[in-house]
Amino acid sequence: MTSWVRFRHQDQIGFGTLSGQNITVHHGDMFDSPKANGKTLALADVELLAPTTPSKIVALWNNFHALAAKLEKPEPPEPLYLLKAPTTAASPNAVVQKPAWYDGKVVYEGELAIVIGKVCRAVSVEEADDFILGYTCVNDITAADILNKDPTFQQWARAKGFDDFCPFGPAIVTGIDPASLTVRTVLNGAERQSYKISDMIFSAQELVSKISHDMTLLPGDIIACGTSLGVGVMKEAVNSITVAIDGVGELTNEFRN
Repeated sequence: MTSWVRFRHQDQIGFGTLSGQNITVHHGDMFDSPKANGKTLALADVELLAPTTPSKIVALWNNFHALAAKLEKPEPPEPLYLLKAPTTAASPNAVVQKPAWYDGKVVYEGELAIVIGKVCRAVSVEEADDFILGYTCVNDITAADILNKDPTFQQWARAKGFDDFCPFGPAIVTGIDPASLTVRTVLNGAERQSYKISDMIFSAQELVSKISHDMTLLPGDIIACGTSLGVGVMKEAVNSITVAIDGVGELTNEFRN
């Protein structure tokens, strides 16, 4: 199991592997035979960044049996998804600000995200693991009142597309079985979500396979696997929100209304 991180240190952006409180710095390309360069940095001395710069963020809807049952929605025969703009990507510990003009509700959605490791086009379910670099935590933030504001058109892209509305990280963890994981979301010190990835309608491998038949997935792209029960509104003027997945890490951000 390896934890890859991106960071800023003395105005330089780098990447490496995280072990405890230290980062082994690498050079080259995280997705193409990266090499350790002999340097080590203390985690406390760097600013962690979102671990990739995705060309696209694919976000699933209605991908958990429990949530589909609660919403009384039929389980979909194929993945239902939208694209979030790359400019929604935000770093661990980043402060996310609600747009000044918007006075509606904003909700959190704690999720597991798949990180693509190499160019992925029309792969089979059996091949999918070869194209997955690893997994990370994501908060798929949504301006809920925009979604159905116009009765003629559901505005998924706009509701989820504001700058910084997709914090993810802090690390990409390789060599784990996502089906064994549990996602927890903690808002202002209170646990609001706790659900098992094994309840997904489409597994990580099925998602990669099926989506790769629709579009080419590129190294660094992420697939947010969807959320389950417990989605809620971030109501306070200043909110602390943590998405925690044992074995993957804890993503903490501040959200300001």
